[in-house]
Amino acid sequence: MQALQRHPIEQQTASHLYELIRLTLRVRTVPQALPRLEVALKESIPGVELIGCWVSEIGPQNMITVLRRLEDAEVHRVERERTVMASDPFGIGEFVLEQSIDDYRLFPFLKPLMPGQHGPFYELREYDLVTSGLPPTLAGWRKAVGPRTESDYSPVFAAFYAVNGRVPRYLHIWPYSTLEQRLSVRTRAVQDGVWPPENSAPQLQKMESVVYLPAFFSPLS
Repeated sequence: MQALQRHPIEQQTASHLYELIRLTLRVRTVPQALPRLEVALKESIPGVELIGCWVSEIGPQNMITVLRRLEDAEVHRVERERTVMASDPFGIGEFVLEQSIDDYRLFPFLKPLMPGQHGPFYELREYDLVTSGLPPTLAGWRKAVGPRTESDYSPVFAAFYAVNGRVPRYLHIWPYSTLEQRLSVRTRAVQDGVWPPENSAPQLQKMESVVYLPAFFSPLS
C-alpha cells in the first residue's frame, strides 16, 4: 500500500469547487453501469477532474457516488449546463432511479490526499448543522484534525462544506484499509480525547454515513 500523504494548508484556491454526484441504480445493474460511466465521465470539459468514484457497500444499496473537482466558476457553469441539458449525461440513464448533484468547498485549512490506494473502504459522512453551526464546526476541526490524523489513528481524505441544497451541511471522507481498522481507530480516538472536535455536538442536527468501495477506475482506491 502506498504511503498516505496529507498536506494541511491555511488557504485554498477560492475558485475551486467540488461536486458530489449520487446515482441510485436499479438492483443488480451496477456492474453493467460502471464501464459506461467511466466512458461518460471522460467526456467532461477541460478543467473537470475526477477525484473518486465509489459503490455503496454498507448503507443504501446500488448507489454510485462520484466526486469531481472543478477548476473555477466558469468551468462549473459550463459543465453543469452540459450535464443538465444532456439526454443521458452519465451514460447509464436506463439504470438510474434517482440522481443528484451537490456542490461543496474544501475546508480552508485542509488539502485532500493525493490520488492512490488509501482504502479500499471509504466512509462518507454528511452532517446537517444548525443555522449558526458552520463557523464553530470549522473552528473545532481546525484544532482537532491534526491530532486525529496522526499516525496513531488514520488520515482523512478531506472535508467540505455544502454551498447548495440543505445548508449549512458538511461532508467528510475517511479511508480505511479494513472495517476492523475503522472501528479500532474511531474507538481509540474517542477514548484518547482527540475526537470528536470540540463543541461539535451542539452544531449537529442530522448525521448520515455510507461506506463505499472504489470503482475499478477510481483515482482513489
